Amino acid sequence: MQQRRLGRTGISVSVLGYGCGAIGGLMVHGTAAEQEQAIGRALDYGITYFDTATAYGDGASETNLGRALRSLRASPTVGTKVRIYPAQRADIAGTIVTSLEGSLARLGRDSVDLLQLHNPITKAGEAPAFTVEQVLNEAVPALRRLRDQGKIRWYGITGLGDAPALRQVMEEGGIATAQMPYNLLNTSGVVPATKGTSMPDLGQVIAHAAAADIGVLAIRILAGGALSGSEARGTYASATLQPIGSGASYADDVASARRLQPLIDAGHAADLVELALRFAIGPEEISSALIGTTSLAELDHAVASVNKGKLPAETLTLLEMSGRS
Repeated sequence: MQQRRLGRTGISVSVLGYGCGAIGGLMVHGTAAEQEQAIGRALDYGITYFDTATAYGDGASETNLGRALRSLRASPTVGTKVRIYPAQRADIAGTIVTSLEGSLARLGRDSVDLLQLHNPITKAGEAPAFTVEQVLNEAVPALRRLRDQGKIRWYGITGLGDAPALRQVMEEGGIATAQMPYNLLNTSGVVPATKGTSMPDLGQVIAHAAAADIGVLAIRILAGGALSGSEARGTYASATLQPIGSGASYADDVASARRLQPLIDAGHAADLVELALRFAIGPEEISSALIGTTSLAELDHAVASVNKGKLPAETLTLLEMSGRS
């Protein structure tokens, strides 16, 4: 599998990263045997980046990922995240430290490659978001201390919130990575928003991050599964889903995805999932596109799709004409 540089970290990561969250759900709700098999197969496929968080199953994802990696005696690049809840806002720095200690214990590690703030960043900073000042003055110093102590190698953010606030944090906070939404339904993280679109304008924050040598980890590349063109949810997938950076509802996103079916009928991809995955790995600004799975079959299909490479220029032109990219 193709490997790309994760921005200023210099780490080489697979163009497809494995997400261990609740959207796919296998690493939260699956059996230990299923989880170990999935991680083992991902490693065999050449996937070198694994993404988890304290918020995924209240730590279950970290526990399960750590157990599987120990059993497999594997040491890929691992990133986790800290989410600060309303009751913890009075002690941002202390919460980050405590959260990381719990993450390391669950993962069974002395340190982790990447720790990212899991809260949005906005001008107003209304919970669960934080202001630029809170991030720069309270969160970043704590993250730097953890890096200096050798408990994390790099730190980053989840790039949700107001584009100007995100850009300021990326410029002033020493941020090494940012997780940001990018998919067929909304490309405004990379290019200017399409005129007349109903999708939120993400303000080209991915392009801004990449220009600053910040490693971009693309999230919601399948719009939480909606880009399959089906409202059905997998065995372990979260039953309901709130869109991030796309339409007003999951059903709306599914409807938007179905409008791309003519491209499949014309042979531009085997199915909508393949179309979406090959589109997501297109921009050079993206280091790794993250996908979660509910089954081994989904993982197999994702890898086979990505290994076909980026979409050809003809297909991209048709997508532009459709107003979807």
